[in-house]
Amino acid sequence: MSDEHDPHEKGPAARVRELEEKLVRAGLIDPAALDELEQKLERHVGPHHGARMVARSWVDPAYRERLLGDASAAAIELGFSVPEARLTAVENTSGVHNLIVCTLCSCYPWFLLGPPPAWYKSFAYRSRAVRDPRGVLHDFGTMLPDDIEVRVWDSTAEQRYMVIPERPLGTEHLNEEELAALVTRDSMVGVETLGYKREESK
Repeated sequence: MSDEHDPHEKGPAARVRELEEKLVRAGLIDPAALDELEQKLERHVGPHHGARMVARSWVDPAYRERLLGDASAAAIELGFSVPEARLTAVENTSGVHNLIVCTLCSCYPWFLLGPPPAWYKSFAYRSRAVRDPRGVLHDFGTMLPDDIEVRVWDSTAEQRYMVIPERPLGTEHLNEEELAALVTRDSMVGVETLGYKREESK
């Protein structure tokens, strides 16, 4: 799933690169300073924060309940900054798979998952995720058994979502840090699972 599917929009990543090149050529920004800023940003926001929350929920049932009850408070509990938008965690189970989208623009829990990927902001993903969620999952190589219900959650400026993926089988011997390393950004958006994935995602 990429911006090439959308005939009306130029890819966000391409637009950012184009703007950055123009600013560098004009002498308005220093590439080295920009790289340093990006590195600092990645330390403060990124999917490793959301992964820590997921891993904690796998090993601590009480935290899992707090996360499902008030995800914003659960994020703050682990020391993560949360903007005014309400954060809700939805849990994948043996019978339900959750998928996150923002049909109007590209609202996204960047403070826990990092900058949204280009495909999340693309017209193709935003338009298909609601009407054909299984088709979208198939595009990412994620095949779900027919008896699993797919629920789609539409983010807004006031409401953001994150998916708690199912804990992979055979991970009972792993500690919390090792479990967090298994959690991907895509699994917290819902386009990937950590259990039923059959092919390489695109």
